[in-house]
Amino acid sequence: MSKRSLENDEEQRVVSARTNIQDAPKKAVDQEPDVQMDEYGDQYGDDFESEDDIVEIDGNDEDEEVGDGDDKDYVERKQREAQEAIQKDQEDSAEGKEIYLPHMSRPLGPNEVLEPDPSVYEMLHNVNMPWPCMTLDVIPDPLGSERRSYPQSLLMTTATQATKKKDNELMVLKLSQLSKTLVKDDTEENDEDEEDEDEDSDPIIENENIALKDTTNRLKVSPFATHGQEVLTATMCENGEVYVFDLGAQTKAFETPGYQVPKTSRKAIHTIRNHGNVEGYGLDWSPLIKTGALLTGDCSGQIFFTQRHTSKWITDKQPFTAANNQSIEDIQWSPTESTVFATSGTDGYVRIWDTRSKKHKPAISTRASNTDVNVISWNEKLGYLLASGDDNGSWGVWDLRQFSPVNSEGVQPVAQYDFHRGPITSISFNPLDDSVVAVASEDNTVSLWDLSVEADDDEIQQQTKEYKELQKIPPQLLFVHWQREVKDVKWHKQIPGCLVSTGTDGLNVWKTISV
Repeated sequence: MSKRSLENDEEQRVVSARTNIQDAPKKAVDQEPDVQMDEYGDQYGDDFESEDDIVEIDGNDEDEEVGDGDDKDYVERKQREAQEAIQKDQEDSAEGKEIYLPHMSRPLGPNEVLEPDPSVYEMLHNVNMPWPCMTLDVIPDPLGSERRSYPQSLLMTTATQATKKKDNELMVLKLSQLSKTLVKDDTEENDEDEEDEDEDSDPIIENENIALKDTTNRLKVSPFATHGQEVLTATMCENGEVYVFDLGAQTKAFETPGYQVPKTSRKAIHTIRNHGNVEGYGLDWSPLIKTGALLTGDCSGQIFFTQRHTSKWITDKQPFTAANNQSIEDIQWSPTESTVFATSGTDGYVRIWDTRSKKHKPAISTRASNTDVNVISWNEKLGYLLASGDDNGSWGVWDLRQFSPVNSEGVQPVAQYDFHRGPITSISFNPLDDSVVAVASEDNTVSLWDLSVEADDDEIQQQTKEYKELQKIPPQLLFVHWQREVKDVKWHKQIPGCLVSTGTDGLNVWKTISV
């Protein structure tokens, strides 16, 4: 399975100092030439047309002779025929309704582009990057939780996929002045004062970079990260090495004018080399072990457990393995049990492990797909739910209470969807709403789902009748966001409904009216 995009031969871009909503993905719009009015047309001609000419009932040009006694019947017949014509026109119009889904609908024509519908986004910003980024994570900040007022501000980190390995960087970003998406009236006239005001409120991006030796496959920020203090961040690179950084100084630099990041803070505080030169994608911090506990899995099927003891990092020499040499694609710690974690792999299995196992073997193995299971996500609020996404574009939710060594092969997901047309590249439960899931796919879309929606809802049934496309769409689907070759998506825990996603066209920061 391809985990990264092809080499980018385009000229190197520079990180924009400002984000631009106009750079966001576009929706389908037909471009038609303007129709010019006849130079000698009668500009008053419409004023003298009779109402009888509005609806033409038939093409018979012969005059109908009607007696005085038949006037009433004639008028009623004409009214009835006119009403039938109007009703037929409305039905034809309804049949022409179309919902455009980028990965399912017809391809765009030569004169069509995709534009975002601002009425369905509460916030939407695009950030240009110097190189494509495969992974990202959000850094906690001191601005509080449940932030709903605008403008918004956030901290995040990502890592590049440069053409030359020596050009790769770990990037710490601060995005501020993120304004709410405004839906302007077509008749609204903007004067110069309003334009100046808009310019002053444009989003701003600040960055602190750290040089890397190689491309980063996956990056994770510790759940115990504290802004301006210790912000542990791990990166798993293509060369097989795992670097642990403390980004506390970088986050402090954004808030302290004149502060210079020390040279020591631009280097990894620890490097895990147990994987040899075997690259990997499995990486996760424990949400329960505050001192720092990290799991890393590689393409040979080996998983190493690293812990910090006082100021020293120690990695167990014996790896956890299923002994099949199949790649570990993702790792997720249990949100409720400090010794339990789950993995997914190219063998199609989801496995449950316990770090206390002396044999370092999985406790339970369940086949989740006939192809690679690329990503998994553990529900933070309901610890028995685990979501997985595979190479066929299918994703599902598993109830771990059904898992046991006896019936592990016969377990079925409690929900499964085949909506996407490309491999699933990222999946994440909303940390603030246990029924909402974000799913990214190589079909250039991020879909949002609400598992609590019932299919027999009256409103859903009415919408299905009006739009024929909805008959093929699960009622749990809330929203579809377009982004070119999207690789990763994360929820912001302090801004309800806010997501950050990365693709080959940069970063998207967005929030819909649906969540």
